[in-house]
Amino acid sequence: MSQSMLNETAKQLLDKIETKTATIGVVGLGYVGLPLAVEKAKAGYKVIGFDIQQKRVDMVNSGVNYIGDVVDKELAEMVESGRFMATTDYSLIRQVDAVAICVPTPLDRYQQPDTSYVESSGKEISKYLHKGMLVVLESTTYPGTTEEVLKPILESTGLTCGEDFFLAYSPERVDPGNKFYNTKNTPKVVGGVTPTCTAVAGELYKNVLEGDVHLVSSPAVAEMEKILENTFRHINIALANEMAILCNRMGIDVWEVIDAAATKPYGFMAFYPGPGLGGHCIPIDPFYLTWKAREYNYHTRLIELAGEINNSMPEFVINRCMQVLNEEKKALNGAKVVVLGLAYKKDIDDVRESPALEILDLLNKAGANWIAVDPFVKEFKFNGEVIQPVELTKELLQSADLVLITTDHSTFDYELIAQHSPLIFDTRNALKQYRHMAKKYHRL
Repeated sequence: MSQSMLNETAKQLLDKIETKTATIGVVGLGYVGLPLAVEKAKAGYKVIGFDIQQKRVDMVNSGVNYIGDVVDKELAEMVESGRFMATTDYSLIRQVDAVAICVPTPLDRYQQPDTSYVESSGKEISKYLHKGMLVVLESTTYPGTTEEVLKPILESTGLTCGEDFFLAYSPERVDPGNKFYNTKNTPKVVGGVTPTCTAVAGELYKNVLEGDVHLVSSPAVAEMEKILENTFRHINIALANEMAILCNRMGIDVWEVIDAAATKPYGFMAFYPGPGLGGHCIPIDPFYLTWKAREYNYHTRLIELAGEINNSMPEFVINRCMQVLNEEKKALNGAKVVVLGLAYKKDIDDVRESPALEILDLLNKAGANWIAVDPFVKEFKFNGEVIQPVELTKELLQSADLVLITTDHSTFDYELIAQHSPLIFDTRNALKQYRHMAKKYHRL
């Protein structure tokens, strides 16, 4: 969009963005917001982070990092330089020229989107919304949220979107633990309510990030593409899981099957089975679309079926544990099970929606005595208790009736595990290189 087509309000904001004189706000200093805030500060902007948790605010202002994808030294440097500060005082939003909303959008007990955090953030921003301000929603949500939920809240101030202030949606793309792609170098999708909103928001991200900035025609397109990304993975993982279940019944090694299929240089993308889905995106996001589809009298059968398959995997894992113990003339009831890995994916400390926690619950119900090991997780809540994982040792492995691998952390000593475990069930194919050393080894 040509700058000559922009109104004076937009031109003034663009000038602040390009000259790095704009002050940027980030609402929500979690796994999305904190890395984004640090990158904006590194790009030369003054950044104010907003969060309702005083503990987070205090840690940031002390230069103490709590998010794995943020470099400790970079956070400390940005705070020390004065380019980044955090606060619980939302009145400071009146000082910012642009603000990104990075708050949770969970599902409620009925599997319906809970937009209360977005709404409350919008209401706080609206109290201090001023002419020439840009608001960008980054939280993953259903198509229509930006325009149907957030825009009316902001326009209740009497300011007009696209003229007085600018509103866009740009979905977060965060892959915790990814060693190559991060906030700075991952391509960004931006869709504004008006062409001017898109142009202004796009310029901000171009001045902050190294990855390409892809502009789309509306917030709804950007919202839908984010759901498509995660639904694609959700469904393909379900296919891999269903193949694992069938291959087990047929006596075929599903991992060998996938490795063979992956030799095809076109028309196939390898997805792998596992003990279930976890994390903040894949188990949740597709159901935003399922809920929204009902408004259009459409039933998303494939998405819901994929959800059923993926949600059934912890129970399948427990059934397999019973089978492998039965072969040793042992019962799961009373067995000592050492569970390796609590995080929902490798090399991170995040246990949100982790299938390992459901597996622990099922082990409890089966009467097993379990011990959890995870070098990344200091403690976790389980059935109202706070539990600290134990250290992995040769003696612990040798004392087990079954060693169950639920997360394939790179830091696990797999040679030690293979050599000293009497019986192993591996849900992640983690012992692929060492299984020949194992006494008795089974995999999903």
